[in-house]
Amino acid sequence: MGDQQNLVLYLFGPIIPVFQCSDPPKDHWSLLIDFMKLRIVFFAALILFLLLLPAFAGKYLLYMSIHILLLSVFALGFNLLLGYTGLLSFGQAGFFAVGAYASAKILLLVPSLLLGIMAGVVAAGIAALILGYLCVRHTRIYFSMLTLSFGMMIYSLAWKWRDVTGGDDGLVGIPRAAFEIPGIFRISMSEMGSYYYFVLVISLIAIFMLYRIVNSPFGLTLKGIRDSENRVAFAGISIRKYRLISFTIAGLYAGLAGSFLPPLENTVTPPIAHWTHSAEPVLVTLLGGIHTFAGPIVGAMLFYVIKDIIVRFTQYWLIWFGSIVVLLVLLFRGGVVIFITEKIWPLLKRKQGDRT
Repeated sequence: MGDQQNLVLYLFGPIIPVFQCSDPPKDHWSLLIDFMKLRIVFFAALILFLLLLPAFAGKYLLYMSIHILLLSVFALGFNLLLGYTGLLSFGQAGFFAVGAYASAKILLLVPSLLLGIMAGVVAAGIAALILGYLCVRHTRIYFSMLTLSFGMMIYSLAWKWRDVTGGDDGLVGIPRAAFEIPGIFRISMSEMGSYYYFVLVISLIAIFMLYRIVNSPFGLTLKGIRDSENRVAFAGISIRKYRLISFTIAGLYAGLAGSFLPPLENTVTPPIAHWTHSAEPVLVTLLGGIHTFAGPIVGAMLFYVIKDIIVRFTQYWLIWFGSIVVLLVLLFRGGVVIFITEKIWPLLKRKQGDRT
């Protein structure tokens, strides 16, 4: 059992609770190890399912899956701010729009998918770095209001700067260019399945990179700032610097999500920069779980599944959708992932133990 404990602590130490006692009960370790095994099997099965999805799914299901991946990346970046740094931003849609417009402009000028995605990420990162330098000087409601103001400023630019953004007409006729590295390979993205695989691979890489970030010493420092910034400051750590880095990374992920949109929809319009779009990552993060890494991903899946079911039955889907989401947030305190890991899984293991 000692070797298994050490292995669990080495692999999952940053994401498991800190036990209060020096020698946790054996049944506690057994429960934890079983849960980690189940988690590995679940994620492996999920990735296999996603890889095989184009083999049996139609275009609409692939289209929905791309939107779920897009929102997952968007919400994961936002949760780095909210769940790990303790900062609530209402302006992430602005960086999403910067990434989308930058990607669209490049794709219209140079039909290169890789170049378009890179341009969207870099543009959003630069915007996040500049605006973040001004925002992280404040905290709590002042930080939130500043991000909201800057987000709406980007929204206004998208409406008024017609020469660049196309104004209220947006940018149309954006090609879904091929994914190529000149002289090495070229993969056509004309089929929805091909673009789905491209978004899936890039999203999985981005998710893994963020997972490593939040479970690194940098991520632990962010959690310390979230829990007690005064203690972290007394340790000689620059609070503003870490918040600015966190804000910039969140902007990069918003830009990555935004840069996926133009090749999918072949158009970009100003409403993607509106503050109501910033509410989506907030909503899915609360739904899935703030203090869990997988929370935003689960929340994004639930968001689109619930929405897709409701719109089939009524044109007033927003009322029903909002009511259901509020009900789920109230019932599953801490999010769906927290509810399953802390309530459902221990209950199942207890029942299994009683049977044996």
